[in-house]
Amino acid sequence: SFLSFIICGCPFESKVPLAAAPVEPVDSTLLGYWYGIVKDGSDFFGIEALDITQQSDSTYAITRYGKAAKGDIILPDTSHFTGYISYAGELRFMNVESSIVSVQTSRKKPPVVTTEKVYYFATFETRHDTLTMKTITENFPGAPRNGYRTPEEFKEAVLTLTGHQKNIYDDLYSLSYKKIPKPQPLKAF
Repeated sequence: SFLSFIICGCPFESKVPLAAAPVEPVDSTLLGYWYGIVKDGSDFFGIEALDITQQSDSTYAITRYGKAAKGDIILPDTSHFTGYISYAGELRFMNVESSIVSVQTSRKKPPVVTTEKVYYFATFETRHDTLTMKTITENFPGAPRNGYRTPEEFKEAVLTLTGHQKNIYDDLYSLSYKKIPKPQPLKAF
């Protein structure tokens, strides 16, 4: 799940980003500590914070702190991502890079650990102290079964769908965050 889009629910996952490499400069209005509450209409709700810092001239380090509650179960979750901005036409997206680690076991062989890069995507807007995001839905219309092969192919699909007024976003996980001072750890007596 990127930020929340990274975050809860199942956003669209791709093996390729929307842009082959980061080129857009870091937007300083995105830097900081953002706090939000996520609800999905059921008895699920989550509290989530994003700590967005500058990693390089064009990339962000994103730490997502989350706690989700469903009924009596509380699930803490911390995730680390790298993000960068790219454009598809006039639409500005955060490409959120993550890794999925899988372990394959066999009775007679040692376990095999593989790591695979995956990307999630969200449009975003900052206004005063509010960050609003919309993630691309896991039910992305027309996505090839085996995924897109190149960033150019993926970007063309986004441009075509949005050009035809197709909704590519997950309305359930449109998220809003408020910028707050980063909480400091409690000091021992």
